[in-house]
Amino acid sequence: MRLELWSIASLIGIWILLFLDFQSVRLSLLIMLSVPLACVGGVVAVLITGGSLSLGSLVGFVTVFGVAVRNGILIISHYEHLRAEGQPLDRTLLQQGAADRLSPILMTTATTMFGLLPLIIEGNLPGNESEHPMTVVIFGGLVSSCFLTLLVLPALYSVVSLRRPRP
Repeated sequence: MRLELWSIASLIGIWILLFLDFQSVRLSLLIMLSVPLACVGGVVAVLITGGSLSLGSLVGFVTVFGVAVRNGILIISHYEHLRAEGQPLDRTLLQQGAADRLSPILMTTATTMFGLLPLIIEGNLPGNESEHPMTVVIFGGLVSSCFLTLLVLPALYSVVSLRRPRP
């Protein structure tokens, strides 16, 4: 119960910080939407490996939350920067923004995934009882977070930003 309360409190705290930075309820909520989208990959990875939720896997979800929010901030802040430069909100802006942030998002995702690969390959060997479930969740969460950040967030940004004035 205490873990759930602290999780909710931290999500609210993250949203408040995002709101203070972006000065927009919609953009803050859009970035926070990347959290459950990233968790989809972690849940699927746990189901595929036949694992169960443990303390290690919960730590993996916390890690995925952080990466998802960081990726969301990267792409949304770049879209806001492009709009502030005078670019109209259209397909070109969305494609350019995603292309500009493709390298940083893919590089951090790929290096993290390659670093986790030995722990996933070794499986549940003695000594890896807590690390293996965590790495499975992080690996799956990174895949879905990267994919959804580059494809779903731009589409949602265009919908959310249609009614917002240029920053």
